Amino acid sequence: MQDLVGLSNEQLTSLLSEMGEKPFRTKQLWQWIYNKGETDFFKMSSLSKAFQQKLSEKYIISRPEVITEKNSTDGTRKWLFRFADGNEVETVYIPEEDRGAVCLSTQVGCLMGCKFCHTGTQKMLRNLTAGEIVGQFMAARDSYGEWPSPTNETRFLSNVVVMGMGEPLMNYDNLVQAMRILTDGQGIALSKRRVTVSTCGIADKIPNLATDLGVKLAISLHASNDSIRNKIMPINKKYPLEVLIKACHEFQARQQHRQYITMEYVLLKGVNDSLENAKELIQLVKGLEVKFNLIPFNPWENCGFEPTSNNQIHRFARVLEDAYIAAPIRVSRGQDIMAACGQLKSAVKKIQEK
Repeated sequence: MQDLVGLSNEQLTSLLSEMGEKPFRTKQLWQWIYNKGETDFFKMSSLSKAFQQKLSEKYIISRPEVITEKNSTDGTRKWLFRFADGNEVETVYIPEEDRGAVCLSTQVGCLMGCKFCHTGTQKMLRNLTAGEIVGQFMAARDSYGEWPSPTNETRFLSNVVVMGMGEPLMNYDNLVQAMRILTDGQGIALSKRRVTVSTCGIADKIPNLATDLGVKLAISLHASNDSIRNKIMPINKKYPLEVLIKACHEFQARQQHRQYITMEYVLLKGVNDSLENAKELIQLVKGLEVKFNLIPFNPWENCGFEPTSNNQIHRFARVLEDAYIAAPIRVSRGQDIMAACGQLKSAVKKIQEK
């Protein structure tokens, strides 16, 4: 049985054409799947009984299986999702006062090996399909009962940040297809301004995000010079800071509506948190429209790093702010359920050992 979730509009049109159906059926089915969130063909009342029957014989509309759902004292919710082949990923919802963001994963595991990231200690097993990426958001909507698609003014699951497990730009084609589905106005209809793709620095793909998707960009920067970044982020040896920053300039040059780039920066005690590091960052991002997202380190067992003191984080932020660069300090969410930044790691040990 083929899953319809994750097919592009064009792919769905082609599939229905092969079934002998008219093009208008694509819009009907698309809205049932992505606007209303329906998974049962026989409940799609605008479709003929014969069409419902034909669909049910060959196709499914699936969700990843919910293995665990954990709720933090601060309102954060984390799911462990299992896919048809038994592989698992974690997905997180982080609420704000009247809305919130779903943090999506794009790979089972991660190849990047960033030294401070818990996900980086898990083996890379495979890329997720477009349907598996979209399915995480749809399952989160199921959990909150947010169907049919609400307006931007009334929805709680209002934003998507692609910065869960994996490096999104190493799964580029599936990422692009999934984000196009999430932002399609006839279905889930998320605003592109509310979608952020985060990368640790796959420089050659970064400019394409502006033209292929038109979403926001976040860079997992975490260092002010190549010497530090080489030690904590192996990707820097392939794409050093000069190359990465050049790609960011190209991204902003291609943007239809110029928006700031978020520079994610986890502060590690004695590694990247000196005031000299802050001054280096000011020079590094010169000419770019950026804001820094300063992130207190969330320790995990045997990680080898310590968090920077609160006082030092504030001193670091002031150096950036004195240079007229916004540098808010992120309040860590979901630490009690291991859902905070850098803590995601799915329970796939049994699969890896097979």
